[in-house]
Amino acid sequence: MRRLPLTLLTTTLLLGACDKPITEHSTNKISKNQFSMVKLSNIHSDFSAHWLTPNLILLPKSQLESQYTLLSLPASRSNETTSDTQFNDALLSISLTQTSLPEKLAEKFPHLKDFQAFTVNLPTEDTKLWLKKPLMVVESNKQNTPMKGAYVQTANVIDALYTAGENDANEITDLGATIKADSVQFKLWAPTALSVKVKLFNDDKSPTTPNSVTLKEDKKTGAWSAQVEKDFHNKYYRYEVEVYHPVSKKIELLTVTDPYSLSLSTNSKYSHIIDLGQQSTLPDGWFEQHDNPVVNPEDNIFYETHIRDFSAHDSSISQPLNRGKYLAFTEQNSDGIKHLKALKSAGINSIHLLPTFDIGTVNENSEQVIDLNDPISKACQVTKSDLLCDEKIDADISIREYLTQLPKSDGSRQAIVTAVKAVDNYNWGYDPFHYTVPEGSYAINPEGSARIREFRTMVQRLHNLGFRVIMDVVYNHTHQAGLEPTAILDKIVPNYYHRLDPITGEIAQSTCCDNTATERAMMEKLMIDSLVVWTRDYKIDGFRFDLMAHQPKSAMLKARAAVQAIDADNYFYGEGWNFGEVANNQRFTQASQLALSGTEIGTFTDRLRDDIRGGAFTAQGAQLRKDQGIGNGLATIPNELNSENITESINHYFIMADQLRIGLTGNLINFPLVTYKGETALGKDIRYGDQPSGYALDPADTINYVSKHDNQTLWDNNQYRIAYDVSTHDRVRMQLQSLAFVVFAQGIPFIHMGSELLRSKGFLRDSYDYGDWYNRVDFSKQSNNYDIGLPPAEKDQANWQIIQEVLKRNEGRDIVSPDDIAFSSEVFLELINIRMSSPLYRLTTAEDIIEKVRFHNAGKDQQLGLIIMSIKGNQQEPAQLVVFNTSAEAKSFTLAEFTQYQLHPILANGVDSRVKQSVNKQGTFTIPALTTSVFTDRLP
Repeated sequence: MRRLPLTLLTTTLLLGACDKPITEHSTNKISKNQFSMVKLSNIHSDFSAHWLTPNLILLPKSQLESQYTLLSLPASRSNETTSDTQFNDALLSISLTQTSLPEKLAEKFPHLKDFQAFTVNLPTEDTKLWLKKPLMVVESNKQNTPMKGAYVQTANVIDALYTAGENDANEITDLGATIKADSVQFKLWAPTALSVKVKLFNDDKSPTTPNSVTLKEDKKTGAWSAQVEKDFHNKYYRYEVEVYHPVSKKIELLTVTDPYSLSLSTNSKYSHIIDLGQQSTLPDGWFEQHDNPVVNPEDNIFYETHIRDFSAHDSSISQPLNRGKYLAFTEQNSDGIKHLKALKSAGINSIHLLPTFDIGTVNENSEQVIDLNDPISKACQVTKSDLLCDEKIDADISIREYLTQLPKSDGSRQAIVTAVKAVDNYNWGYDPFHYTVPEGSYAINPEGSARIREFRTMVQRLHNLGFRVIMDVVYNHTHQAGLEPTAILDKIVPNYYHRLDPITGEIAQSTCCDNTATERAMMEKLMIDSLVVWTRDYKIDGFRFDLMAHQPKSAMLKARAAVQAIDADNYFYGEGWNFGEVANNQRFTQASQLALSGTEIGTFTDRLRDDIRGGAFTAQGAQLRKDQGIGNGLATIPNELNSENITESINHYFIMADQLRIGLTGNLINFPLVTYKGETALGKDIRYGDQPSGYALDPADTINYVSKHDNQTLWDNNQYRIAYDVSTHDRVRMQLQSLAFVVFAQGIPFIHMGSELLRSKGFLRDSYDYGDWYNRVDFSKQSNNYDIGLPPAEKDQANWQIIQEVLKRNEGRDIVSPDDIAFSSEVFLELINIRMSSPLYRLTTAEDIIEKVRFHNAGKDQQLGLIIMSIKGNQQEPAQLVVFNTSAEAKSFTLAEFTQYQLHPILANGVDSRVKQSVNKQGTFTIPALTTSVFTDRLP
């Protein structure tokens, strides 16, 4: 390749780690003073230059006649940095030539399609060296005066240089610490680093001998590696990476753990060298545990569980240390385990665990965190809060006891919970630190292999109870980035692993935190490699992807193929919400609801959810109460905000009822339905806002739910909206009916732990970091955790007035007894049992659903409050008729061809006396108020 002229403005050349200097050239017609650092510091600069391929840079289009120059800038060392590595203190430049953007690249990078393209022509080896330094494109006027600067985003050219060929970085199979026959190998991908060392430590974290080993860079892959003796197996290590970082705009010497860590010390301070097959990581009987396959994805029922919520309040736990931990699942007769056994007996087969990978927000040292059972004195000592250090408070009582002494009607309880939340032992866990190591705060011993063994013990016990185990994974963001304490990826290859704003270069945070860029080859690889470890080495049966639509559809399909090569019935599902900087496929084809249609990667459906719960999930105050759904009285039992305009409510009901019917088919695109207007329309033509109600081509594309960890629980949501005069028992029936829609819909049901127990979080909208007080689940069925004080002001102060009004005007009708909770639990189990007793609720193709599912009482003349669905049977499977009466009175209707149908025997012999009043007299059915009745054409 012809070497283009470079201008050398100072004389020091890049030496040491980069092996050889960039050749000096002097043929550019550029004055040495033109790009002095003083002048550059005076011009406006952003991060709007994008180096896409080795030969192409993009910039926003300019109206001026300008000339453009790519500069490799000098970089000083951070004050904390001491290193023997020599580096180039030179300011180098190369002119850019305007060109057109190739169509293929415009398609690949749609968010940059309107940018102007420029040619840059450097030899590959020089390009790789330039990428180790700060880069800027300078726009100059005709007089060669710098007008504007744009720092260069380099992630795409890094992919082009290091991952686009064969046997390069994304084909590496041994990143991390690998134990070989006679050595331990370390390998870290860091193509922009100037140097990399590994620091080694003993169990007590004292330095080993040797303590430091220098890694060597493979120029083709950008990976650095070194080997040490095998005696270092089970030692601890960290990397020391010397790299230019755009946050400080300096060369930093950064100490980081390994992004490919398989084991960690307490609080993830050190990575741990381990073989996941070694005996110390394996519980007894690991290789003999049960496998629980499903024939079809539609056979799954997911029960969403948070590890701490499962047992933190369970007084029946035989070993107190197990509460809130992995090992609580090893209990034999705890209330929680008894409930799991009942769920399994009814037919629930998959336990979905909220994030269990290593997170950055909970201190893993149990002595340093606050527990609700700790004394006030400890809370005062740790938090220094005036609320907890008041001399009037008995310092010896527990935080829990103190909370019960405070009034419920004001904000005093939430203030105490808020005061300790930053230092307590609770978080949902959507704060990824290390993707491929179990979280240590759920382990009794979080150090090294102990946490791995405890996690595997939990998995093994759940498998042996008959459940599949699903992990909630969060590859769409990291807990932190830049130079922050829990940042890892962004310290190793700055600005590569995260998605940047195309102009400012700021890391996008539409997910909540620092968004990762799974469209980059090595972030995609990290995700896939991590999923393979969880599948192969931990026997995880499926994965739920947080904010999955922030990732490319292609990455999800590739990841599933890799996982299913190990475990053929492993199932992927996640949140396909379309928003943020990736919305509407502006950066790639997203793994969104519509895009994943037909893939059998499931997405949560907001259609059925909103039709049942009521819409406007972000609403506050009175609007929460106004937005009733079919499951809490829309048009049939209107509350005081809707009864005055009943015509509007009825019209809204008919629209939502049609959406709900499509939801019951699994959101099928092509299901034909006679709408409330009397017209036949396909699912895709029945609107849900500006989206189609039907978006699925296969029932396995759809996850049906009405409650999960996000937003208010189903019980709390309903109390916001239910009319004040509704009795306690009817409120319980509304809860059960809402769950029944999920259970009897085609597609895959998803149940929030405790929904069947009327679980409340005290109206809290977002309980992610608000401790055991709000997140309590009582498997002894004595309390549903309702009316425990106002929810935290940070999340819900705007709702305090409506909450206080609801509690007052309900006059206790929203307070449930242990008998109410037990009734709800038993009825729910009956509903699950019915679903799993017939494959007709689990049809596996759109064609079968379109052929067999039929809606009655639809169209123009439908009765308000009746959703009637039949499913055609055959010689092997009795036909089914499901009737949802969401009104306050009994409803009758006639289906002449259904004269032989009788109440399902599970309901006829069940605990609900009201459903037993459902009758069929020669095709005329009568269904009691707020009842879901199932009939069959013959006994199964």
